[in-house]
Amino acid sequence: MDFDFTDEQRQLRDAVQRWAERSHPFERRRATLAAGGFDAATWAELTALGLPGLTVPEAHGGMALGMVAAMVVHEVLGAALLPEPLAQVHIASAVLQRHAAPALQAAWLPRLATGELVALAHVERHARHRPEAATTTARATAEGWRLQGTKHAVPAGDRAAAWLVPARTPAGLALFLVERGAPGVSLTPHTTLDGSRAAELALQDTPATLVADDGAAALAWAVDIGIALACAEGVGVMERALALTVQYLNTRRQFGVPIASFQALRHRAADMKLQLELARGMSWYATLRLEAPPAPRRQALARAKVQLGQAMRFVGQQAVQLHGGIGVTDEAEISHCLRRLTQLELTFGDTLHHLGEVAARMTDDAGVAMEGGQPSPA
Repeated sequence: MDFDFTDEQRQLRDAVQRWAERSHPFERRRATLAAGGFDAATWAELTALGLPGLTVPEAHGGMALGMVAAMVVHEVLGAALLPEPLAQVHIASAVLQRHAAPALQAAWLPRLATGELVALAHVERHARHRPEAATTTARATAEGWRLQGTKHAVPAGDRAAAWLVPARTPAGLALFLVERGAPGVSLTPHTTLDGSRAAELALQDTPATLVADDGAAALAWAVDIGIALACAEGVGVMERALALTVQYLNTRRQFGVPIASFQALRHRAADMKLQLELARGMSWYATLRLEAPPAPRRQALARAKVQLGQAMRFVGQQAVQLHGGIGVTDEAEISHCLRRLTQLELTFGDTLHHLGEVAARMTDDAGVAMEGGQPSPA
């Protein structure tokens, strides 16, 4: 199997990297966070690059480059500490392509490609990383579906044109699309741990369009896409954290020499690099397994999230400790890396949750070579 990137993917990575270095320095991130965690000008620049339409089919105005290209882009934007939720557009694109009726795809995929934000609104307070445990309800009326309930921590929810909302019907869980101007929509914006923007979405007898009758399958697909993109972004943030730490170790002097000359600190930096590369491999694994059948796909994504969660926590904490006290100040870029890594570790289920997922999917003979139904000595 060829694990190398194509020329097209490398060119895409280089183009996005040039934009990030030129147009999104750390000072711009701080200004965005100070203004509420979302910058419309940055979003317009991402749209001009074609990034919202990266995975949208060409027939609907997109670039149709697939999830590997999305992974490449999110690594670069992770390293740029971008607070805008581009991943939400790619999640919505994937869900609509796989589960929505052709008419709904024709109505919304071109809008995604031109930069309209559709956010996944699946978090409820009691669910504890179990999005299928939704208590939001949907009822059928003569005019269509109506939704009742509240969703929390919707990424840039008050800036979205629509939301993908799982809700419970008499037949089970279904997935709906709710438009911003629908009656009964109430939004309460807030900022998150890392300073990016989110909102609480309250629905009061709100009209909605059915996306998928099998909401559990559609939601699982959305969450797995989100995990893969969060893993890719985490790799980018860890790359940035390691680069900043190495730069600091080579600059900071103690006893008349750079502290990078101290063997104990060099070993800690080497351990950070090791965790980064382990995480990178699992991030690629997660993206490549997205097209697997649901059960092995879910297992692969849970494994990746466990490895990434452990790596993000280790790299972020080591980076701050090696910076010393300055590493926890808002002025220090490394503190933003730690906050972003911490939030990514909690996104779409924390490490402990996914460790449980991995354990639940292990078979009795996991890791044991079998001969004739019995464990072999090999």
